[in-house]
Amino acid sequence: MGSILGKRAVAVVLACLMFASSIQLSAGAVYKVGDSAGWTTIGNVDYNLWAATKTFHVNDTIVFEYNPQFHNVMQVTHAEFRACNASSPISTHTTGNDSITINTHGHHFFLCGVPGHCQAGQKVDINVLRAPSVAPSPSGLTPSPVPPVTVPALSPNDAPHVNLQFGWLLLVFQLLFVFYFSGN
Repeated sequence: MGSILGKRAVAVVLACLMFASSIQLSAGAVYKVGDSAGWTTIGNVDYNLWAATKTFHVNDTIVFEYNPQFHNVMQVTHAEFRACNASSPISTHTTGNDSITINTHGHHFFLCGVPGHCQAGQKVDINVLRAPSVAPSPSGLTPSPVPPVTVPALSPNDAPHVNLQFGWLLLVFQLLFVFYFSGN
């Protein structure tokens, strides 16, 4: 009787581990807007060029560092971005150290609402890519891939996304499960 309960307990633990290993954990990278220059009108920072050199993903954090006596950050629509219109922003940030986590793909438009700053180039378009989709297999059977785990980067500048596949872990647990219960 104890042997059956022991095997059931092992089966439950292995099933939980297999489930846990198939969950996608995702923490995004952190990007400081303007790198060392920060969010400013001084130094002629080209924020379009800065953003073009980055690959943004959902769950990334965009950090705006600036002097709050002279600047702010406003998230605006595309039309407001193009016109440098800060009259009805989606959101306004004024701390001088604003961290904004991007939760959706697509374009996210930010500008400084201080008069003249947007026109001087203090605006940025953060374009967040869609996650790649899995193409169906040619045989018509769709495999169940193990989702990747994204590990957060340590550096706030140019932090890359690192994907680690844990399919091998799932395979090991499945093999242990099969070998353990085939010994009856």
